[in-house]
Amino acid sequence: MSEQMSVKPSTESLTAAARAASKGKGLPPVHLWNPPFCGDLDMRIARDGTWFYQGTPIGRPELVRLFSTILRKDDDKYFLVTPVEKVGITVDDAPFVAVDFEVEGTGRDQVLSFTTNVGDYTKAGPQAPIRVERNAETGEPSPYVLVRANLEALIDRKSFYRLIDLGTHHEVEGQSWFGLWSGGEFFPVIPSDELPD
Repeated sequence: MSEQMSVKPSTESLTAAARAASKGKGLPPVHLWNPPFCGDLDMRIARDGTWFYQGTPIGRPELVRLFSTILRKDDDKYFLVTPVEKVGITVDDAPFVAVDFEVEGTGRDQVLSFTTNVGDYTKAGPQAPIRVERNAETGEPSPYVLVRANLEALIDRKSFYRLIDLGTHHEVEGQSWFGLWSGGEFFPVIPSDELPD
């Protein structure tokens, strides 16, 4: 039998490494780390932002926040990354949910600042765009805002309804769109002629 040890992903090792990496100010520099891939962990982020481990919701918000700081998206896959290990996790939609926002200014000078379910804060603008996907069958919109490095937050329903009240019409590439201004950028939501009466 070989004496060689293989790293087996576990929440304990990830928690310890994440705590060590989070000692400094700000978020850990996960984009700079290139550890070996250690396999997939039975961890899932549901569409409503709930984190599950082995099918059970993680009930400690501080643990969810800690894991969220070492989350990275490479191509279309999500990983928890520390200096020594990289494990795959499942994300049903977006990894975060924008649960509230504040608005400053009006019109083109308007700035929308979002807060996520894990305590991230982002100002929508050229570096943090808002985008809306529409379900091909139902037309139902799913709005997102970029939080950090390829990681988006699904904007929750109550916030989206509030955003719609702030919407306006603007011409984009010769077509009138209903959308939102933030940080000097216009973000189209729906073509003006498709708005319900």
